[in-house]
Amino acid sequence: MVVVGAGTLGGWASVFAAEAGVGRIVVLERGQVGMGASSRAAGIVRAQGGTPATVALGRWSIDFYRRQAATYGTDSGFRELGYLILAITQDDERAGRERVAMQHGEGLTDVRWLDAAEATAVARTLAPTGHRGGSYRGGDGHIDPPRNVRAYALAMQRAGIELREGVAFVGLRTDAGGRVTTVQTSAGPIATERVLLTGGPSLRGVGELAGVRIPVGAARHTVAVLEPHAAFAEHQPMVFDIAAGLYWRLEEGGLLFGWSDPDDVPGEARAVDWAAYERYRERLAGYVPITRDLGLRRIWAATIDYTPDHTPIIGPAIRPDGSRLGGVTVA
Repeated sequence: MVVVGAGTLGGWASVFAAEAGVGRIVVLERGQVGMGASSRAAGIVRAQGGTPATVALGRWSIDFYRRQAATYGTDSGFRELGYLILAITQDDERAGRERVAMQHGEGLTDVRWLDAAEATAVARTLAPTGHRGGSYRGGDGHIDPPRNVRAYALAMQRAGIELREGVAFVGLRTDAGGRVTTVQTSAGPIATERVLLTGGPSLRGVGELAGVRIPVGAARHTVAVLEPHAAFAEHQPMVFDIAAGLYWRLEEGGLLFGWSDPDDVPGEARAVDWAAYERYRERLAGYVPITRDLGLRRIWAATIDYTPDHTPIIGPAIRPDGSRLGGVTVA
């Protein structure tokens, strides 16, 4: 089996394939393991999805991160800080309550709705005004992205997976029946009957090389960390202003916050948009007033992927004519 991409998806998927007895597994990475969005993410993990499918995926992910240490002798640094999704407008509250009802129907019964006062009591640095409360689940949390890269890199090594860094995916060869037989790389061909295509924000380009159309795009995502403050020493949940795409959580005694600007031009981007930073920084200060006078500790921008329905792509590779590319899966 050949896995294209050594980010979080490709890395862990190769480990799972080894556990399933797939046999020889080769992972191709044109750069280095985790060098893309995997090491630059905010690491948020939540079961409070907006559809039954994302609720199920979130619950599976949390269970997986909880058992990593026992299974692999290493872990991704999962912390169950809790997660509060704010409602700012009346429409936000209506949609939020409907989302909670759906989650309860999917068996996620520990999600509860908090009014404004209850939300402020749970998230103690949150301003008491400017919001209508929100949905909260104590079992949601976040991982540490660099630690996650280390964890799956170690798990890959222990599973005997062949990692080929600095080797780019070039294309596929198929037999007369349309089933893959060979992966073409910058270092030569690899014979295989199974291929997993990953790539995060570059997945569309990977699909083009494979001869399939994958509906995924790329967008800038910016993450900043503010300097430490005594108020952040206590356990507090992550908070998400879902309408604005702004979230924040504890990080190294300070506060990490991040966003993707909906008015930004789509495409790969790694430069910080300082005008957007000032806008989101001001919005954050409205919710967490003590951040107004805190200095910026560090900031970075990375490219993330998105899909038309904002749900993950997991399934067979389909050619433009609608036929299936045999032996090839997209994730």
